[in-house]
Amino acid sequence: MSAVIGSLAARTGHSLEEWLALVEASGIDPLDQNAVRRWLRSEHGVPQNSQWAIADAAARAAGWVRPSVEEYVDGQYQGAKATLRPIYDALAGAIMGLGDDVSVEGRGGYTPFVRGRQFAAVAAAARDRVDLGLRFTDPPATGRLQPSNGPGQATHKIALRSVADVDDEVLHLVRLAYDQNP
Repeated sequence: MSAVIGSLAARTGHSLEEWLALVEASGIDPLDQNAVRRWLRSEHGVPQNSQWAIADAAARAAGWVRPSVEEYVDGQYQGAKATLRPIYDALAGAIMGLGDDVSVEGRGGYTPFVRGRQFAAVAAAARDRVDLGLRFTDPPATGRLQPSNGPGQATHKIALRSVADVDDEVLHLVRLAYDQNP
């Protein structure tokens, strides 16, 4: 984020402070980050990463505090999707156990796992299904993997409906994605 903010003026013609003043003058609620990003894109042609940085900064300036990773995860697995939480917990435990270089990040709709770059993402995709997204540079041949463009930066995904689905084959595929994304 700091790299994006540092080059904002060169890429967009305005510094972060100038963008914050423009957002404030626009009348858009700065806490509605989606609306701010849409406005930046449609009215000013701001590139995507810059949209995110500006919208985040505008919301923070208005008092928004980013949720913790745990708060993001809790939000994904509530209500009708609460029964899916054990699947997420099994995956998260296995993924975090791959190495000290794995970190987990918070997002509203999915949870990315990163090692240099994102290699896995877990999403409560439906009331009865968690999608495990994996990023492969060289995908293995297996019937469990379905080509995908999400969640996150996944090139493939696996639909999981119970903790029992987090089996040795799934754990092997997670390890392969980890190994292919140093």
